[in-house]
Amino acid sequence: MTANSSIRTAPPERAQERDVSSALPLTLSAESPGTPLSAYLSAARPLVRGRLLEHGAVLLRGFDVGGVDGFEAAVRAVSGTPLPYAERSSPRSTIKGQVYTSTDYPPDEEIFLHNENSYQADWPLKLFFHCVQPPDTLGATPLADTRRVYRAIDPSVREEFAARDWMVVRNFSDGFGVPWQQAFNTADRGEVEAYCARNGVETEWTANGLRTRARRRAVHRHPVTGETVWFNHLTFFHVTTLAEEVCGALREMYDDAQLPTNTYYGDGRPIPDEVVAHLRSCYRAEQRRFDWQRDDVLLVDNMLAAHAREPFTGPRRIAVAMAEPCSAAVRSATYPEVTDVRR
Repeated sequence: MTANSSIRTAPPERAQERDVSSALPLTLSAESPGTPLSAYLSAARPLVRGRLLEHGAVLLRGFDVGGVDGFEAAVRAVSGTPLPYAERSSPRSTIKGQVYTSTDYPPDEEIFLHNENSYQADWPLKLFFHCVQPPDTLGATPLADTRRVYRAIDPSVREEFAARDWMVVRNFSDGFGVPWQQAFNTADRGEVEAYCARNGVETEWTANGLRTRARRRAVHRHPVTGETVWFNHLTFFHVTTLAEEVCGALREMYDDAQLPTNTYYGDGRPIPDEVVAHLRSCYRAEQRRFDWQRDDVLLVDNMLAAHAREPFTGPRRIAVAMAEPCSAAVRSATYPEVTDVRR
């Protein structure tokens, strides 16, 4: 793709299921307000997991969650043991065990649509969000169906990335982003190098800190359904997806190779800005939102739905957990003929 290329632009306590054939997420509401979520999930787990595969996200509303312990129990009831947050790209705080705060960015900043950890060799297949305190205004967690995003992208753009992959380059230095010690949960350089070697990440220690490069696929197939999905961080991490004034300032301060984070084609060549703008427009066209209510629990199939965060006012508090590691070995074992796609 070149800069001048043309781009076309019912168990016990069964929840009441709303007709949301074109909505995301699917909402399942408690028949009796305050029904313990744990009791509902003990019977409704097959229903919830089935709806997740169909819709990409399910919102459980009107249940008594039972605090952080009840939220963790819900994660275990649906998906097993929660996962640690590894190879971090954003600041989070631990609430308890493997339950974290949502990204600790200033409330006036938007977080663009992305799939959790899609820049890594492995990622969680399921995400869980618990609304402890809804914001006063905005603050939604918008969603976008990655199947629909894939279909919305100009075929020539899809084919270019399917053939060439994409690359993320991260420069860890003081004053910008997550320090490498926090990103990799260690201050031992040897441990960082060993982790990266195991996970297909190149490391380079520079005068300013650490630079990493990772080449990943942009187009995948879901390991259970076999559906083609647009699953990557290439738009999220591209410098032009930052606020215009921030992007301009960073490009004045740094050469492209020195940017805190940026993305490229898999061979390291630049992605034209207008290609990334096209991708952003495809995400935004598929974006769907809902307003948080206290004790909402949102379940997301991480490969079928991207998520984001609106700016907000007020004391918004969302707890987050991840589950079901989706490694290359797991993907190959569960759906070997459709693990990844190049077209």
